[in-house]
Amino acid sequence: MTVISWIILGLLAGAVAKFLLPGRDPGGLVGTTLIGIAGAFIGGWISARWLDHPISKDFYDGATWAAVVGGSLVLLIGYRLLFGHSRD
Repeated sequence: MTVISWIILGLLAGAVAKFLLPGRDPGGLVGTTLIGIAGAFIGGWISARWLDHPISKDFYDGATWAAVVGGSLVLLIGYRLLFGHSRD
């Protein structure tokens, strides 16, 4: 997949992560979107590096989607823990 594909996948993963973890985010829609893109890259890298699952060239690979959404969820949770109380 190209970098553009990973960005699109990250946008979708950010939306899925936001759906799975509803609530107010400190960064709003833009922050959640950027977290989704970063989660796509980090989740794909972790999957290829340590989970011994090479990244598929297919956009619709279920394992790639799971890794990307998982990476986005981890980053979203970490972001909320670090900056969650800044909007109170």
